[in-house]
Amino acid sequence: MSRRSNILQSALSTSWEKTEAEDFARKHKMSPESKKLFNIIILGVSFMFIFTAFQTCGNIAQTVITNLNNTDFHGSGYTSMSIIYGVFSASNLISPSVVAIVGPQLSMVVSGIFYSLYIAVFIQPAAWAFYTASVFIGIAAAVLWTAQGNCLTVNSDENTIGRNSGVFWALLQSSLFFGNLYIYFAWQGKTRISESDRRTVFIALTVISLVGTVLFFLIRKQEDTKAPGEEDSAKEILGDSSSAQNKMMRAVAAFKKSIKLSFTKEILLLSVTTAYTGLVLTFFSGVYGTCIGAVNRFGSEEKSLIGLSGIFIGVGEILGGGIFGLLSKNNRFGRNPVVMLGIVVHFIAFYLIFFNMPNDAPIAPMEGTDDVAYMIPSKEVAIFCSFLLGLGDSCFNTQLLSILGFLYSEDSAPAFAIFKFVQSICAAVAYFYSNYFLLQWQLLIMVVVGFFGTITFFTVEWQAAAALVARSSDYSSI
Repeated sequence: MSRRSNILQSALSTSWEKTEAEDFARKHKMSPESKKLFNIIILGVSFMFIFTAFQTCGNIAQTVITNLNNTDFHGSGYTSMSIIYGVFSASNLISPSVVAIVGPQLSMVVSGIFYSLYIAVFIQPAAWAFYTASVFIGIAAAVLWTAQGNCLTVNSDENTIGRNSGVFWALLQSSLFFGNLYIYFAWQGKTRISESDRRTVFIALTVISLVGTVLFFLIRKQEDTKAPGEEDSAKEILGDSSSAQNKMMRAVAAFKKSIKLSFTKEILLLSVTTAYTGLVLTFFSGVYGTCIGAVNRFGSEEKSLIGLSGIFIGVGEILGGGIFGLLSKNNRFGRNPVVMLGIVVHFIAFYLIFFNMPNDAPIAPMEGTDDVAYMIPSKEVAIFCSFLLGLGDSCFNTQLLSILGFLYSEDSAPAFAIFKFVQSICAAVAYFYSNYFLLQWQLLIMVVVGFFGTITFFTVEWQAAAALVARSSDYSSI
């Protein structure tokens, strides 16, 4: 009798605990909007960790490799980045299909692992491993950014896409601050990077990248609240179907959409703007830091200034992403004024860099350069230009993310894949010619492409505004 009583008491206790747990879960269940914002923040924080490692790696890679080239290692950071972005651009043709089959969350996790492996190569560099890892990270990058576009779009609507793009961009670009802050203090007073310095930095960066990869598991799958007509799109983004046949059909459909969208008028026009962001990405993430580190007139601070430059690029990116994200909901003038601000800020930066930095700085040898441009090289001007580069870049990228998410909310994976395809192929071309072109020619190319890219963006934005007015939509809420 006592045994039966204990069993009954235990069952009642378990039932009560289950009821309490269900009540607690019900009371503390996040609303759909809160869950979406939570996902955007986790997405941004995960990218912040991964790109704290990767962008710091890219910023210092050529300087580190220059110090290695008198050993058995012979390679080029510019060439590695050219391979990465070249493979990245080609892989964007298939990345929507990969994300459709695997799902965005697992796609980002696996891609994050490959980012970590690439960074780990610098701990004990070997040319074959360096260039092989460059190929694999190019593939991983295409999948990562396509999945990111999916995740951003499914957790946004036309009223929140501007805010969410700004929040994500600000968190992402915080990565430029943290890694480069360490470089600034650790390399202060150094004119040469020792083996111990290199290993310490890249072990830390590898761990940071792995932390960001693990954080992707915290992203919560959205419940299906779509209207019946939107069901297929939601399933494509979230990867709900477990049927192999359905997955293959979604993969083929995603590839066809990519090809079809590539030839639409809006995508073709936005491709010029996207091409400009690819050229600028190469310049501020790999070339400009190398230029600063090569100027001997900066004295013993030339290497630590690479880190300080990266910090101020990050400050500009975060400031721009934060401001334009927060103000987007109340922006009655659309996206064009932000893009106009971006091109003006960049043209000012290019002008100052042209006057301040020696012409041979991008391709200077390990000994650096003693040349002078049109003024004595100024540390203050160099760092101010870093801030302007970051601010202008955030203007373009936040508005491109916003307009793509708005125009292609039902075809987010193919649209973002095309965006990254164009951006990365232009970045690859820019990294390739950075091995050979003097600074003045690199600046001239960016000025010409930037001018036409701004005009084409204006054209698409005006058409989007006109289409909204025609549908009696409230454009001011974008």
